Amino acid sequence: MHIIGAGPSRTLLAALVAAAACLASPFTAAQPAVAPLRVVLPALHASAKEHAVYFPRLLRLALEKTAASGPYEIVHYPHELTSPRQATEVKNNGVISVMWDGTDREREADLLPIRISLLKELNDYRVFLIRSGDADKFRAVRTLDGLRKLKAGAGVNWPSTSVLRANGLPVVTSIGYEYLFPMLRVQRFDYMPRGVHEAWSELEQHPGEGLAVESGIFLHYRVPYYFFVSRARPDLAARIERGLRIAQKDGSFDRLFNSIPAFQRGMTEIAARKRRVFELKLP
Repeated sequence: MHIIGAGPSRTLLAALVAAAACLASPFTAAQPAVAPLRVVLPALHASAKEHAVYFPRLLRLALEKTAASGPYEIVHYPHELTSPRQATEVKNNGVISVMWDGTDREREADLLPIRISLLKELNDYRVFLIRSGDADKFRAVRTLDGLRKLKAGAGVNWPSTSVLRANGLPVVTSIGYEYLFPMLRVQRFDYMPRGVHEAWSELEQHPGEGLAVESGIFLHYRVPYYFFVSRARPDLAARIERGLRIAQKDGSFDRLFNSIPAFQRGMTEIAARKRRVFELKLP
């Protein structure tokens, strides 16, 4: 039996099959893998305190919130770096990608800040680590002028160091954070101002060394605590900021913040209003 139009129908069918194959080929061809965003953080010491571990966890949260922008991986640089060295490496887009610290003009000139305060107001209130035998000496301090007769100890490039000096408070500095504790013990200085979230856990890290948290004074000055990246990495800064803002909006930022016992203790200490507050001016 002869079927009218059979020849042309076969030709049309073949053309449709060929066209479909052409359209399908871009989707069936192997696609190159997208390299993950590699973020290198400073090393965490084996004895890192809970508040130190908070910052890598918060950064991971921010990158997870922006996972649609691409895969990522977080690694820690294997060697400890001093705070000045961290800033130099980030500035030069070197061995670490991100650091976290209090801000000041010099740091913001050298690095790219992500202007979301990681610690809320905790970093604005400072208590003192002192030698336990000096408690009476500090109870007698009633004014800022009285405090100026004593020496503070701080890191050489900490933003708080310039704030203390700008307010006439003598400061003895060290390039290494851990060196400050033996310096306090041997009376190189009288007190070590620490964030209200830091002091008690640091005291626990140095048991039996004759140290104590001073009980009656707050220093208060605003030093927001930011993530910083290289000025050559605005893409990384934008992704971290976007992720943090999403986390703020959906409540996951606050849930992580409130899960840190040291932060809870610090906020409770601020809310108690039992300390004399010495207001410092920013330089």
